[in-house]
Amino acid sequence: MQKALYYEQLDEEKVWCHLCPQNCKINPGKNGICRARQNIGGVLYTLNYGQITSWGGDPIEKKPLYHFYPGSNIFSVGTFGCNFRCGFCQNWEIAQGDSAAREVTPEDLVEIALNAQRDTGSIGIAYTYSEPLVWYEYVYDTAKIAHQKGLKNVLVTNGFVQKEPLLELLPLIDAMNIDVKSFTDHYYRTTCSGRLEPVLKTVELAQQLCHVEITNLVVPGMNDSDEEITSLVEWIASLDPAIPLHFSRYFPQYKFDLPPTPLETLTNVLEIAHSKLKYVYAGNAWELNENDTFCSKCGSLLVERSGYGVKVKGLEGQKCKKCGERVAVVVGD
Repeated sequence: MQKALYYEQLDEEKVWCHLCPQNCKINPGKNGICRARQNIGGVLYTLNYGQITSWGGDPIEKKPLYHFYPGSNIFSVGTFGCNFRCGFCQNWEIAQGDSAAREVTPEDLVEIALNAQRDTGSIGIAYTYSEPLVWYEYVYDTAKIAHQKGLKNVLVTNGFVQKEPLLELLPLIDAMNIDVKSFTDHYYRTTCSGRLEPVLKTVELAQQLCHVEITNLVVPGMNDSDEEITSLVEWIASLDPAIPLHFSRYFPQYKFDLPPTPLETLTNVLEIAHSKLKYVYAGNAWELNENDTFCSKCGSLLVERSGYGVKVKGLEGQKCKKCGERVAVVVGD
């Protein structure tokens, strides 16, 4: 265990966690909603520091990040715990369960990532699988060393974090995929045990300081109305119409037994998004062929994707080879 950051001691050994907007007030011997922070004698400790439940090499497109070193690999790691309670959680075994963990120091993890870089060309470390922001202290310590060693740091996150810890971490982060689960606070409160506004603030702040892409899991009958999708798309466009948006097809998982998202629904939300945004993709639905990247000006094919097979075809640095249009993509030197 490691002493936690961002908390306040209250009376009778109670502590008040200030890491995320859940604002848990935790009695002695109890955990916060994330299950990863515990009050021990009036001091808040992280229970998941150095505890890794999953790791391995992944295509960067699996995060999903389509505009950040397309076609590259990244070493991915995750721990237990999450500050949401999504009924459709895709990784509930580690986010909400009790998966076995191995202990790895930040220094050792960076060394493992450097070996992956030498062996496979991996570009860095992705903190993913469960919620990396409730792994804050370990992510911060590891990302700092990785940054010094020239590795890229990527967060795949629900974005539910307070402003101060986010600003402290962002200088070390190169890219984020932020999951905007819905564009209604009602959905966040009833389905995820969270709130919408803090997530929107995270996106608004992060996109000014690092590369950001957004994912929205389309759950049939719950967050897929034309009105809601239009509101989401217009908000993203107001920030930057070049922010990539990934609509992901829902499949039954964890506590949800609704049927999978109809392909017709995905086709509809894609059409709405294409009217305002430059780069829109469909995840978990390869049959729709909505994974290639095209120039927003001339329509030339820039990056071709078949599954996780990637061919960079029409890019010259960060520009379209055909018309010279600048593309919102991060590429190697």
